[in-house]
Amino acid sequence: MFKKLFNFGKNKKEQVKEEVENVSEELIEEDDLQEEQEVVEEVLPQVEEVEETQEPVEELEQEAATQELEVEEIEVQEEIEEAIEEPLNEACDLQEETVQDVEEAEQIEEQPKKVSLFDRLKQGLTKAKQGITDRVDEVLKSYTKVDEELLEDLEEVLITADVGVNTTMEIMEKLEDAIRSKKITDPQDVREELKLIVEEILSKDDTKLDASHSPTIILMVGVNGVGKTTTIGKLAYRYKKEGKKVLLAAGDTFRAAAIDQLEVWANRCNVDLIKHQEGADPGAVIFDAIKASKARGVDVLICDTAGRLHNKSNLMNELGKVFKIVDREYPEAKKEVLLVVDATTGQNAVSQAKSFKQVCDITGLVLTKLDGTAKGGVILAVKSEVDVAVKLIGVGEQMEDLQDFDSKSFVDALFG
Repeated sequence: MFKKLFNFGKNKKEQVKEEVENVSEELIEEDDLQEEQEVVEEVLPQVEEVEETQEPVEELEQEAATQELEVEEIEVQEEIEEAIEEPLNEACDLQEETVQDVEEAEQIEEQPKKVSLFDRLKQGLTKAKQGITDRVDEVLKSYTKVDEELLEDLEEVLITADVGVNTTMEIMEKLEDAIRSKKITDPQDVREELKLIVEEILSKDDTKLDASHSPTIILMVGVNGVGKTTTIGKLAYRYKKEGKKVLLAAGDTFRAAAIDQLEVWANRCNVDLIKHQEGADPGAVIFDAIKASKARGVDVLICDTAGRLHNKSNLMNELGKVFKIVDREYPEAKKEVLLVVDATTGQNAVSQAKSFKQVCDITGLVLTKLDGTAKGGVILAVKSEVDVAVKLIGVGEQMEDLQDFDSKSFVDALFG
């Protein structure tokens, strides 16, 4: 009985203990729930705020991921383009080089062959040919026999082409003698006889300008505007190209800008120039140039001289002083005195040549601007009436257009 009571009490105690524990746990759980509820109620607004913030963050993350993909795609695309671009550029360059080569080849094919000196001469004498030989041909074609009228018409052509009255009379006299002696009856045969007579007049004297002797001094004389300075520049270019050491002297100290113009030519031809101030004594310039030539071992000294002087006495005094200095200071040099005359001035060129011949010992004539006149017969007048050899002629603006005068080539070009 006691044992039963003891067991009952024990069981009851345990039962009560369990109930107490259960109640305690329930109370604890209720307290925890209440605390958790309070925490939840306190945290919930923050969670909602976080959730609201999370949405744009997620959108930004998605956008960033998208941009990363786009960046990667762009980088891949750029790599692809670079891989394609290199061979494409090479192909384009190759194509451009090919096109350029083709164009250059076409230009070479289209470019005319290098013009010979005779062709340049012939081109330069185009106007002179039109003024002389073309008109002669018209006269000869209009006649069926050789008579006095034909000869009168030929005489008129020669005079109007600035051959000069005296030279024309000389030519016509020789032509009539040839017609009688050779019994010429065909007008076309008269042309050949006229050609021979013209060549004979032009080939009387030595026409070669020889600068092979070292040293050589060339004195250029002539009035302003005839092409003295340009002729000096072209001669300097020629002798420099031949390997000679060239020196220029700016002796025309009276003409404005003459020194500057010659300096431009000196720089262009890469030769030295001796100069003084404008208005200085020309003789002093030539003296210094001779001293410099000796010191530098110059092969060719080319001197410009004054062309604008008030009267013949001034011209004589200035040039006479220059020639005395040359003779005294440079006796070992071969001396050439070239008179430059402008073919376009016609008979005035003859007058200039006669005046200068009275002043100085001219060794040769330079006839410039023959390409600019239809009255090329002036070369016959100058040669015949002044009796000085024509050594150089200018038939254009290029360097090669200042040519040594060759009577046969000149006549062939004129009558060709």
